[in-house]
Amino acid sequence: MMTLQTTTKSFGEFKALDAVDLEIPTGSAFGLLGSNGAGKSTILRLLCGIYSPEGGRVLIDGEDVYDNVAAKQKVFFINDETIQFSHFTLRQLKDFYKQFYPGFSEEIFKKLEGAVQLPMDKKLSTYSKGMKRQAIIITGIACCTPYLLLDEAMDGIDPTMRIIVKRMLIDAMCERGLTVVISSHNLKEINEMCDTAALLHKGHIIFNRQLDSLKGAVHKVQTVFADKQREYTAEDFPGLEILHFAKTQSIYHIIAKGEEETIRQALAPAEPVVCDLVPLTLEEIFIYELEGLGYDSNVFA
Repeated sequence: MMTLQTTTKSFGEFKALDAVDLEIPTGSAFGLLGSNGAGKSTILRLLCGIYSPEGGRVLIDGEDVYDNVAAKQKVFFINDETIQFSHFTLRQLKDFYKQFYPGFSEEIFKKLEGAVQLPMDKKLSTYSKGMKRQAIIITGIACCTPYLLLDEAMDGIDPTMRIIVKRMLIDAMCERGLTVVISSHNLKEINEMCDTAALLHKGHIIFNRQLDSLKGAVHKVQTVFADKQREYTAEDFPGLEILHFAKTQSIYHIIAKGEEETIRQALAPAEPVVCDLVPLTLEEIFIYELEGLGYDSNVFA
């Protein structure tokens, strides 16, 4: 398990993380969401031991990771830059990382390299951005660490190759229980890859939820009540946790948390003539959750 315990990290006057608590279960696919400066990359760099926390602790399987070689060897970090090691060929990149990760598998690397078909003996400086991403991802998977951290790592990879790379990650998770942590602005990507996601904003975790339970627990309701002369408000439904309440002509638009049957029962006293529940996208759910907590929903802009 990867754990942050009341972890604080600042850069000069800028507080990147403010007493953050976070647990990432072993074997999960965990997403970190948030705008630029929210703290996503800082968390990843703390988890792999690049940064040391100024307050609190950062643990890998119960051990502090900073300045701990054994803990660091459990983590492979793929950052959001593509300029590092540009003077290496893919073969040299493989051999470089093989020195530091005793679990490196030549067999797995050969299999993954065959899938992406990158030139082994050309310098990475001649690769496109997407090819560089593929090179470091297959190297990271072949290192066979229990934990793999990806910071916007799919950026620049074409849609067809994204499918191949995602399949590689899923196979590693299924075959050896790899824990994958993905930082991304792309909600669709997080939705496709992750079972749990945390939303960060200005160094704080706004919420941390399992995506399946989240999607099943928030609904968009479009309803018309029998008494069209009455102006209903959210306060008329005290048994319902409402994130958004608005009216357009005679139609009420409500975003509510809870199971579908619970929502219908809470609205029943107002005698709805029409009551349609429409599925929300993950982006809509997060935006309404933010608004319900009093945060600016432009975090996703």
